[in-house]
Amino acid sequence: MRFAYKVHSRFLLWVMLVSLMGPGITGCATSNSVSSTDKQQLAQQSILSALWVHSAGEYRALCHQAFNIAKLQLDRRLSYHRGIDKPLAIIVDIDETVLTNAPYFNRLITGGEAFPSGWNAWVGESAAQVVPGALAFLKYTRFRGIEVFYVSNRSMRDGLTATIDNMVKMDFPFADQHHLLLKKASGNKQPRRDSVEQTHEVILLIGDNLNDFSLIFTDKSVAQRNNAVDMMSSEFGKRFIMLPNPVYGDWEGALYNYQWNTSNAQKLKIREHYFYQ
Repeated sequence: MRFAYKVHSRFLLWVMLVSLMGPGITGCATSNSVSSTDKQQLAQQSILSALWVHSAGEYRALCHQAFNIAKLQLDRRLSYHRGIDKPLAIIVDIDETVLTNAPYFNRLITGGEAFPSGWNAWVGESAAQVVPGALAFLKYTRFRGIEVFYVSNRSMRDGLTATIDNMVKMDFPFADQHHLLLKKASGNKQPRRDSVEQTHEVILLIGDNLNDFSLIFTDKSVAQRNNAVDMMSSEFGKRFIMLPNPVYGDWEGALYNYQWNTSNAQKLKIREHYFYQ
């Protein structure tokens, strides 16, 4: 089911005024209203990318393309799987990889808020929908006798039951406590990937964030992330399958040196700085 974005007309009018008037709109406002305006401006900058995910055929095409490539690579790997004691497995992320949270981000944008505001409540609704192509591919993976492990930074404490309910509702294979490796304390996914590789041969990793693939991308600067991608370019479309996500991710965290508590005003300046580089 596709979620219909309903951005209030007053909010859109405000966005247009901010875009036209620029920084001067806060010239004689109080510090509280300046902060509020900064927050709203950060939110409205996400409208186009969220709209692209919601409505662009190109987004759906890229998702289908990613899972088509994953299927080709899975079949290729199975064609020469001989004499290996470990069973085969794939590791996939959840959010924006197999489940889309478009309605949640619509709420953030229309409310002028930012993640993680309302996140646990949204997860608790178990209402996320399927990323195009994801379900068919994962069912095919199970059909070919390969296990699926979901390595996600959803909270084990706050989100496990609701996430399983959501995925069972959507008919995902291996949607159980054993195969969902959610975050306990650290957001570092490598130890959880390592735990799977101790018992299985992992033939594919699928995600929307570079951190879904390797520790080499973690906590790196913008330039270092780009260099690492180039250095490992042969893995993409082969062992690493990337899904499109222009709305959020560590690509943004890298802009702020992963200081997510950076003030809204400073985030706006940093974004502008990178844009005009």
